[in-house]
Amino acid sequence: MKSNWRCIHIATNGKKELEINEGIRDKEIRLIGADGSQLGVMSSREALRMAEEQNLDLVKIAPQAVPPVCKILDYGKYRFEQQKREKEAKKNQKVVEIKEIRLSLNIDTNDFNTKVNQAAKFIKAGHKIKVSIRFRGREMAHTNLGLEVEKRFAEALPDAVVDKQPKLEGRSMQMFMSPKPNK
Repeated sequence: MKSNWRCIHIATNGKKELEINEGIRDKEIRLIGADGSQLGVMSSREALRMAEEQNLDLVKIAPQAVPPVCKILDYGKYRFEQQKREKEAKKNQKVVEIKEIRLSLNIDTNDFNTKVNQAAKFIKAGHKIKVSIRFRGREMAHTNLGLEVEKRFAEALPDAVVDKQPKLEGRSMQMFMSPKPNK
């Protein structure tokens, strides 16, 4: 027979786990059998007894419902399958990094081309890029020149789209770019 010592747990990843067996304190619950059939509304004690007869756990799957919905199932197997699904979903998700390219107001042609080539590599790899220019001292009076440098940078990258137009924030101007979406 399965042990009934489990109740509310806090998982290592910070998410609250489901209430099971004696941890379910509700007087009345709606019960779903191990085969997925509706067994109706009953007391939690009676539902727990039915779960123990089948050597399975009683798990509260919908605590927000009125009355709460519980299901008879093998909790260890359920957790394993849930973790497997989460791992698969995590594997399929794509992490987009933001790479920063720093320019200066009076950047030379070769330096500019080097930065454009580096940005093109980032874009080709599928990363977003943040192009920033830091204004020092009297350069703050010439923010329009910084705007021209960033626009020229955007035009030099045909495979990229400007997500966020150049914007002056404090002493720096920033523009965000990402790869062109595939058709």
